[in-house]
Amino acid sequence: MNSLGIVFPGQGSQTVGMLADVAKVFPEVEKTYAEASDVLGYDLWQLVQQGPAEALDQTVHTQPAILAASYAIWRILQTKKNIRPALLAGHSLGEYTALTCAGALRFTDAIKLVAARGQYMQDAVPAGEGALAAIIGLDDKKVSELCIQSVMANEVLTPANFNSPGQVVVAGHKIAVERMIILAKVAGARMAKLLPVSVSSHCALMKSAAEQLQTLLATVSIQTPTIPVLNNVDVAYYQNADAIRDGLVRQLCMPVRWVETIQKFASEGIENIIECGPGKILTGLNKRIVAEIHLTPTADLVSLQSLLDLTLKTG
Repeated sequence: MNSLGIVFPGQGSQTVGMLADVAKVFPEVEKTYAEASDVLGYDLWQLVQQGPAEALDQTVHTQPAILAASYAIWRILQTKKNIRPALLAGHSLGEYTALTCAGALRFTDAIKLVAARGQYMQDAVPAGEGALAAIIGLDDKKVSELCIQSVMANEVLTPANFNSPGQVVVAGHKIAVERMIILAKVAGARMAKLLPVSVSSHCALMKSAAEQLQTLLATVSIQTPTIPVLNNVDVAYYQNADAIRDGLVRQLCMPVRWVETIQKFASEGIENIIECGPGKILTGLNKRIVAEIHLTPTADLVSLQSLLDLTLKTG
């Protein structure tokens, strides 16, 4: 039985200069970024390497930058190791990478989609009106209750990411998020703080973005995945192109169920998970979800080279 799963990170994993050491050894990195740059009409690799950070952190740039980084590492793993995982999943934006690696989306189409997705998300909420906050130390039920208690008429505030046991990100109108931070601290949260993100993803404020994305997805060719991909919204396998379009649209307004996703990996017999992409955020979360699974990041040359030197149990 194949005991290997691969997960792909979302926004927050980006840093100026990411993959610079990997690119010196593996030409796949700059080749992948060149393909993305042709689609975008600007030099994405230069932005990633030279910044400024404020530009890279704009969601319209962040999303293609992370997708390209993760897909470049996937290409290296395929070229050097021919790694064949049993399961794929991605955190929010990372789901697009998973679908690309599973053959459901062409890479150039995925880049076009996530750049547009970033723009739609940015445009959906006027600057300064939306916010995200991380709540640590309260259970999921308590966080959901506090969201309800924190809103006034016509305000939105809901859980956006169930990231690990006791760690939930909430999203909505900034004024409601700020109220909830106070209530969460009173309720005994170890931490409750605003995140440096202006886009209120995975909540009802993304409705207009979801509608625009639905229109764009209808124009893109999508195939049935050749590797099973678990989706964020239902923690279910994508079966066909229609289900993928539907899942990617609903994902914008619904929470990322990451805890259940990794629990599903474990229940399916996955013993090793590779985090394919920049940063080690998912590796940290996964460790707190299922301690028994062996976790391998690929965020830098040392980690990637160590993985390539290993003989993973993939079949």
